[in-house]
Amino acid sequence: MEDQLRKWIRGNVSACASSVFIFDEMDKLHPGVIDAIKPFLDYYEQVDGVSYRKAIFIFLSNAGGDLITKTALEFWRAGRRREDIQLKDLEHVLSVGVFNNKHSGLWRSGLIDRNLIDYFIPFLPLEYTHVKMCVRAEMKARGSAVDEDLVTRVAEEMTFFPKDEKIYSDRGCKTVQSRLDIQ
Repeated sequence: MEDQLRKWIRGNVSACASSVFIFDEMDKLHPGVIDAIKPFLDYYEQVDGVSYRKAIFIFLSNAGGDLITKTALEFWRAGRRREDIQLKDLEHVLSVGVFNNKHSGLWRSGLIDRNLIDYFIPFLPLEYTHVKMCVRAEMKARGSAVDEDLVTRVAEEMTFFPKDEKIYSDRGCKTVQSRLDIQ
């Protein structure tokens, strides 16, 4: 699998130097698989005669979600807004967290160990107001007029956590479409 992945990347970058590769659900990959692409991200001018300097690699993962939520909750409990959270508040925590998490896809990865990942971009948990925004956007996308009673009803059907405060949506906005379908 690793060899096939390397060949696929090499072929794409040979055809287009500015290729973008998106690896979704990194937390579900075997920990060693991602190290197969390490040579392409490392500080080499070329690998097998191909330059990877213009290629962009994006890794999406749910690993670190608990760390992001913990930080967001700390901000909320301190009376600070979610929007006040800055990258610097999370970047180091995420880097160390996914490196040490056996289920992250980046566990003990040379990509982190050798500082080959430029940025860790956190996706913050969605709050009730964000879910309502998703409902409105979905209604507009369907060509429907926005009905605020329906928006509120759909948002209130969603589940939120932590159990006592109910601040963040369990599933973000993933179930908004299906919830609108049954209204």
